[in-house]
Amino acid sequence: MTDHKAFLERLISTVIKEGGSDLHLSEGRHPSIRVSGDLVPLQKEAVLTKEDTLGLLSELLTEEEKEDFLTNKEKDFSYSYGNEARLRCNAFFQGGNISVALRLIPRVIKSIEDLNLPPILNSFSERNQGFFLVVGPVGQGKSTTLASMLENINVNRSEHILTIEDPIEYIFDQKKSIIDQREVGIDTKSFTGALNRMFRQDINVAMIGEMRDRNTIETAVTAAETGHLIFSTLHTNNASQTIDRIIDSFDSLEQVQIRAQLASSLMGVFSQRLVKRISGGMIPAYELLINNKAVANLIRESRTHEIDGLIEISSDLGMMSMERSLANLVQKGEVTLEEARIHSLNPALLDKLL
Repeated sequence: MTDHKAFLERLISTVIKEGGSDLHLSEGRHPSIRVSGDLVPLQKEAVLTKEDTLGLLSELLTEEEKEDFLTNKEKDFSYSYGNEARLRCNAFFQGGNISVALRLIPRVIKSIEDLNLPPILNSFSERNQGFFLVVGPVGQGKSTTLASMLENINVNRSEHILTIEDPIEYIFDQKKSIIDQREVGIDTKSFTGALNRMFRQDINVAMIGEMRDRNTIETAVTAAETGHLIFSTLHTNNASQTIDRIIDSFDSLEQVQIRAQLASSLMGVFSQRLVKRISGGMIPAYELLINNKAVANLIRESRTHEIDGLIEISSDLGMMSMERSLANLVQKGEVTLEEARIHSLNPALLDKLL
């Protein structure tokens, strides 16, 4: 195989055509794509050789980036496929061989409604300040949800929006808002450094790709308190765990202060899972915590273990538990009970709701 560019484009085109989400390239294996959560080997394509993986990597990376990868043995980066899509990529070594995982990021940013997400999410994009988190395991659509929320601002408001990402995923076309997108390692050295500089850049809205450490969390919460609208993600399972993770990032002497800050600045926490749909494809199930006086008191008084129960009894206020969301999908015939149980954090409660 010599034309690695044409080969790469054919593989990416296959992912798009099949409605896939990921492409996996590994020496000694057929290229594989993930469709509706399942990995599917492309048996019609030849098993990749060392020459193939190096050739494909040369198409994905610049010479400087390739040298950095070969030195450090792993690398996060993005790749643009014409005007159709971008891919978030990670290259790594396994068993001495090169592998690359590529996540498809569609060029068109869908609306909250098109993503089958609750319309109430748009209300958080309409705020002038506060802190909103989208959480969940890797690959559950967090970046897509945040992009949709930012696009809602971009379409409807004249604001200065900053994104800090590693790497940049969705590319925004400026509409009513000014949007600056900074990539860690290229445009800035760190999330924290970019966040600190934000205060001198006349920013209204910021999206931080991931809350990675105490400094990032502290700066983000402070920014939300000082008149900014802040969005970010965490790899946590639900709202109560998210709040505990944030608070546990600080030492015991600082936890009283961060609890007070979080109680006043947090707008909400949205946890989502992509669930296999009976009709094909994926559909989101979600938990939504909306901060109100009762929630703020639980955060301030170190009673976050009570948040799950409060969400369950506050559906009339717009909140939603993961189990109720899954039960609704089962009752509507969107997903099977077996699939719902796989994603449930409390199967006994799920069964009770059904």
